[in-house]
Amino acid sequence: MIFKILTLNTIALKGLETFNPQKYTLSPEEKSPHAILVRSADLHSALLSMPLEIIARAGVGVNNIPITQCTELGIPVLNTPGANANAVKELVITGMLLASRHICSAWDFTRKLQGNDHELEHQVENNKKLFSGIELPNKTLGVVGLGNVGVKVANAALTLGMKVIGFDNSITVQNAWNLSSSVQQAHSLAEVCSQADFITLHVPLLDSTQHLINEKCLRLMKSNVVLLNFAREGIVDHSALATALAENKIRHYVCDFPCASFQNNPKVIALPHLGASTKEAEENCAVMAAEQIQKYLEHGAIKNSVNFPNVFLPRNEGYRLTVANRNVPNIIAQITTVLSKQNINILDMINKSRDDIAYNILDVDTAVNETLLQAIRKINGVIRARKL
Repeated sequence: MIFKILTLNTIALKGLETFNPQKYTLSPEEKSPHAILVRSADLHSALLSMPLEIIARAGVGVNNIPITQCTELGIPVLNTPGANANAVKELVITGMLLASRHICSAWDFTRKLQGNDHELEHQVENNKKLFSGIELPNKTLGVVGLGNVGVKVANAALTLGMKVIGFDNSITVQNAWNLSSSVQQAHSLAEVCSQADFITLHVPLLDSTQHLINEKCLRLMKSNVVLLNFAREGIVDHSALATALAENKIRHYVCDFPCASFQNNPKVIALPHLGASTKEAEENCAVMAAEQIQKYLEHGAIKNSVNFPNVFLPRNEGYRLTVANRNVPNIIAQITTVLSKQNINILDMINKSRDDIAYNILDVDTAVNETLLQAIRKINGVIRARKL
């Protein structure tokens, strides 16, 4: 079988090259894809129908993908956490240095100087005190969100001599292992806000994090705090932030999302969404997304899904089928009943669930035909079944 892949946006060649041309065709014009490989293209108005099996985002944020619709259709949506973490970490450190040393305003000042060398030197000596900054060692960095990026930022800040306090109610075991033991644990967002000289945000944009940094949080912060947002624009309440900037509560707001209300505000350093814009990050994301698509289409494995459980079953012998179903009782029993009626023995299987969805990989001793698949699909609660 040849799998057809719809590639949206410019996907790094290094990722596209992982697809075996004998098994896959790739096109930005594909009308009936088995998979979609996407970066920022908006899929909310796209027609998602068979034979589409999977969508992979070469990046972390999935706001451009209709997650609920995909779940209802039995389509796993994958992203690539960690693939661009180093690129974002470097930009966060850059942001702290830009803010602490007034680099942007100082550079703007020198660009506008006029005269000969002697006159330039005179202007510099008379005005450089306007750009006097602070150093990072012994300052406290508050990290809100200790995922792949947050952990890297926290560890890097320690090497710069900073004190680091981190807050995350749902840190994973893997990220906890990677986090330096020198990072102080905060038990609340308020604790971070009240203690930190710099605060950096690394949480996804969800209903629970919309305007996470609001008037209450801003009032808890130290005067002249530097707030950095390289996560998502909506995490910060712009109305409350505007007031804090006007009251000189915030020394600088450094973000990756320019907006009209803060244009030409000297306390706002806005970059043009550069977080993952490095050659290395784009290649890492493309390779990870491409490999995850192939593992799903060829072996049924799911990794880094935002709407399905992560599932892997080593493949040794037999014939494989996968079933996505609503997470309700008695589905597995009905599937095994269908198999037993066909005298098909299960060699190995795994069942995992996540919220309202469940996913199964079954290896059986007999080839799976379309009649069997149709019988499984007729089970109430089964969303999708396929043979590999």
